Amino acid sequence: MRIAYLTGQYPRATDTFIQREVSALRESDVHVQTFSIRKPPENENVGPEQRAERERTIYVLPPSFVGLILTGVRLKFGSPLRYLGALRLALRTRQAGLKGLFYSLFYLMEAGIIADKMRKDNLTHLHNHFGDSSCTVAMLAAELGGFTFSLSLHGPGIFFEPYHWRLDEKLTRALFVSCISHFCRSQAMIFCPPDKWDRLHIVHCGVDPDMFTPAVHTGRGTRLLTVGRMASVKGVPVLLNAIKQLLPTHPDITLTVVGDGPERAAFERRAEELGLSERVKFVGYQAQSKVRDFLNSTDVFVLPSFAEGVPVVLMEAMAAGVPVVTTRIAGVAELVDDGQSGYLVAPGDAESLARGIDALLIDHEKRTAFGHAGRAKVGDAFNIARESAWLQQIMTSALAGKVEPIRYESSQIASPGDTPAIDDNADHTGRAAS
Repeated sequence: MRIAYLTGQYPRATDTFIQREVSALRESDVHVQTFSIRKPPENENVGPEQRAERERTIYVLPPSFVGLILTGVRLKFGSPLRYLGALRLALRTRQAGLKGLFYSLFYLMEAGIIADKMRKDNLTHLHNHFGDSSCTVAMLAAELGGFTFSLSLHGPGIFFEPYHWRLDEKLTRALFVSCISHFCRSQAMIFCPPDKWDRLHIVHCGVDPDMFTPAVHTGRGTRLLTVGRMASVKGVPVLLNAIKQLLPTHPDITLTVVGDGPERAAFERRAEELGLSERVKFVGYQAQSKVRDFLNSTDVFVLPSFAEGVPVVLMEAMAAGVPVVTTRIAGVAELVDDGQSGYLVAPGDAESLARGIDALLIDHEKRTAFGHAGRAKVGDAFNIARESAWLQQIMTSALAGKVEPIRYESSQIASPGDTPAIDDNADHTGRAAS
């Protein structure tokens, strides 16, 4: 297949799951041309993976003025009916007001650039990650170019503004939809006609467990790690309050915070106000290799978010054999088995968060058992090689007019890159026990 991938900004430090998916498809001899509406800021360019993808990605903005005019002329006069159809679709799905009209016409111009480039490069299908503005561009590009489009639906943001982004129209028009969890699929079903529900498939984001060395757990734990965008939705203030509560019984506790964002400075001030400046270290965005190093030297991974899809950082922690404490929201329970690979706590509750952390810090045998169970779960159900093979199968079938099941059975998908099942008798170093 010769296909295109589109997102609003690519590649970013926070979308490693898309980069892995693209890489796995390419390794399966699928030609994937990546498009991005904008180039991410330089602070997102944190490692060799991002730098390599930047070189291969076509950026729509800023456009060449002359190129934009010529593209519009080619589309308008080369396929006038398609152009009019796309214009009607843009106007029908526009947001309210004059600003909405302006944005809709601008999305149409962006779609024209992509449609023109896809025609020139003989790309036959467009897959978009996320359901907001870039998906609007993808939908319009498909209408302009006469090809099909599909989307990966993550949430939770798109479900906060479904009608603003005309999710109903996108789900109805898409050739298929890749939903990251059963929860995500159920939300999509609200906005999709029942006769299209069989096109809503579950394709997990995933990681390659072989890239992670299982952590070794001994003695009493002291080291916590969290990774994510520095915004209140990630629950960092709740985590800081939990650490404050843990200090009397865990005086040596430390927290490393990986990530950046609009509220980092506020979180740093809050840590200082709580007297945690010596306990909490904010290290900003880090390369994937560095994140793996952090995971390998931590005792417990914590993610107290208020809104998530199925966080890839949890998959990475579990693949590294690190037990997790996180919140019982959205599709998280489809990844983390409470009391087996981690603890699921009430969102926004610092006390229950502290209890979960404490239970793991004091018991290295529990950390080892939880870490082993988490690594096995990721290897079985969140393996990027298998999930990408499943996505490829869905796409190939859909393009041939066939419909695959909602979710595959383990025996149905096999890939040369699959991580083998993890031996239940393996010890905490990852070696098979004698």
